[in-house]
Amino acid sequence: MAYLSFYHLKEEPFSNAPLKHFFFENEEHNRALTRLLHAAAAMKGLAILVGEVGSGKTTLARRILDELSEAEYIASLLVIVHPNVTRDWLLRKVAIQLGVEHPYEDKVPLMGQLFERLVHIQQEKKKAVVIIDEAQMLRDKEIFEEIRGMLNLETGEGKLITFIMFGLPELESAVYADQPLAQRVSMRLTLRPFDDVTTRSYIVYRMTVAGSAQHPFTEEALDAIYHYTKGIPRLINNICDNALLEGYLRKMSNIDLDLIREIALDLRLTESEQAQITQAAPSFTPAVVRPSPASTPAIAAAPYRLDFSVLAEDEPSKERADLDQIIHSLESKR
Repeated sequence: MAYLSFYHLKEEPFSNAPLKHFFFENEEHNRALTRLLHAAAAMKGLAILVGEVGSGKTTLARRILDELSEAEYIASLLVIVHPNVTRDWLLRKVAIQLGVEHPYEDKVPLMGQLFERLVHIQQEKKKAVVIIDEAQMLRDKEIFEEIRGMLNLETGEGKLITFIMFGLPELESAVYADQPLAQRVSMRLTLRPFDDVTTRSYIVYRMTVAGSAQHPFTEEALDAIYHYTKGIPRLINNICDNALLEGYLRKMSNIDLDLIREIALDLRLTESEQAQITQAAPSFTPAVVRPSPASTPAIAAAPYRLDFSVLAEDEPSKERADLDQIIHSLESKR
């Protein structure tokens, strides 16, 4: 970046990439981090965190994965990138991420493989955690039925797998539409935007981590950044990065209110610009390309391992029948 040397920076301070060393310790994110780590440690089954676009969900998901020690957890992070994921695809992807080698295509034998894997993990005194980011992309009702079935896998010592889902607010509608699954939500959190004080601290922190002894933003500029971004981290990054670049091009040692206003206008962050966009936006239904399940893409962490167990007795469902068949088959082989 051309502005780095001008503002005495060692690296780009406002990248939207979820970089570990830029994780900003603040009350809102620390509260969510502590509670979700508790959900994993106590094997609570299903935890949900929702937040608006740009509120820092992906950064928090990566931080949680980093905090889950490999000595204690077999953990995996899946990032869903489109809404056409199927039940079978997700089940197979979870199996691969959790260490099942050569997973079967058919559900019943695949669940048998998962069952054996989870039992083995429990014997190793580890905990299985699957983190799903952008979980609002999961639109197929059967996917949630499958997750519910996996949450029923437990022994006398407790559940064998915990899911932590991150998504936009519409994720709640999908989960709570399935009442049996909704009853298994042990923790629900909302990630709120920063307030004005936290926004200031965030900007100063990012500049400091990037190598600057002092930041170039005036007090009025900091107030304006909060006003235009409403405390949403991604928007803060966008407006600050543009301001640093423009400040460098104009050789401005201080970034002032007028420049922030100009950048906000360019980024369509002013109320008047947003109103114009809303009024001009056409009403249409976008075309959806439906790839085959085999080619359904998702971004995930490197494979980790996980373990399963037996279903709870309170679920006389198809999932229960499938796993009864699996368990009977496994027992007959021993």
